[in-house]
Amino acid sequence: MAFTADWLALREPADLAARDSTLLTRAAECVASGKVVLDLGSGTGSTLRAFEAHGFTGLSWRLFDNDPGLLDVAGKRHPGAERVTGDLGDLGALPLGGVGLVTASALLDLMPLDWVTDLAARLDTAGIPFYAALNYDGIMHWEPVLPTDTDVTTHFNMHQRGDKGIGAALGPSSGETCRRVFGERGFDVTTADSPWIIDPDRAPLHEALLQGIAGAADEAGCAVATDWCAARIGALHDSRGVIGHTDLLAIPRGTSA
Repeated sequence: MAFTADWLALREPADLAARDSTLLTRAAECVASGKVVLDLGSGTGSTLRAFEAHGFTGLSWRLFDNDPGLLDVAGKRHPGAERVTGDLGDLGALPLGGVGLVTASALLDLMPLDWVTDLAARLDTAGIPFYAALNYDGIMHWEPVLPTDTDVTTHFNMHQRGDKGIGAALGPSSGETCRRVFGERGFDVTTADSPWIIDPDRAPLHEALLQGIAGAADEAGCAVATDWCAARIGALHDSRGVIGHTDLLAIPRGTSA
């Protein structure tokens, strides 16, 4: 799982617009005084900036990522945030000391079931709430419609369920699976839709996204992916895309949060 700072910057405005503000507010209110927010797969700190954009500027952050280059960018933008380079695959090494909330953005769909199950168990034991936003849910559609949209989406979703480095990913089922797993561990779980709405004014993001979708669909065996991508890019300034995501907040039952 590797992402460039340029791609993360390109998608950040769409992420910010898509997040469910009610769940984000509830997540921020879970953090007790003196506690830290641990952001998993933090990249350059987009989750931190989303909280600040919603007015939650007084939180302390611990940014956790396996890419020291992205963390260096985060450090320049947020010098007060703690930065930890580590392996997301090793949940036993997560720095949970003093943590009042664990967050993640665009991460759960990349992770396998046993990872989510282990995370839920560890957060249950520690009594820590979990907020995970922007998990891809398998829904993509465009206006105007192309006959090949469904075929590309089907193959892209197949690719999303592949191994991203630590086991077969949950892909489009991540939101519903995590709701079930955390619920079975005794968390009160709330989810909300957080779709990307990509209008013509977001053409650079849309073009990069179309190329990524087509590449993944092609790897999954979609024969029409290349032609589909060319047609979609050709109509970029007259089309609108919707990419479905799910936000999730899981709060341990019986906690003050």
